Amino acid sequence: MKIKTHLILLIIAVTTLQSCCWYGDCNEGDDLPPSFIESQYEPVFMERPAFESSVVLSPAKPVINAGKIYVIDTFLFINEKNEGFHVFNNENPSSPSPIYFIESPGATDLAIRENIFYINQATDLIAVQVDLITGGLNVSKRIRDTFPEMLSPDGFYPIDIPQNSVVVNWIPKTNTP
Repeated sequence: MKIKTHLILLIIAVTTLQSCCWYGDCNEGDDLPPSFIESQYEPVFMERPAFESSVVLSPAKPVINAGKIYVIDTFLFINEKNEGFHVFNNENPSSPSPIYFIESPGATDLAIRENIFYINQATDLIAVQVDLITGGLNVSKRIRDTFPEMLSPDGFYPIDIPQNSVVVNWIPKTNTP
């Protein structure tokens, strides 16, 4: 019985070691280059005090990089990825008319309940009261660091984040010689 156990362990060890590189170039056939792989994007940082006071209601602007779309009552909301939300009057769904733009750097998602806008603003969750008739906006609550840091479009986490700063967007790296 002892011999069978030793023989089985020897077979497992030999089979496992077959995948090791014994001769030749160990990197031959690897899909990944041996050098360090880094993101093709660089983070855009915003200092926390400026970040926390950046949510404002501004005049309508063109939709450039649309994200999620929300419809509530006669209003249409379109996320401008990592920048904020376009607000449209949607009484005539065949021709919505732009009203405002809710600037919220790092914004990716929105939920609305009982006239409170809950916005995922980069790492924070904020509750915003917006009066779309008079154009008033008030951030009534902010819960810091509710969400993880924003990933780059190619899936990398930011490194070397300056103290008291938040990643609000990612832009393609420019190749500098």
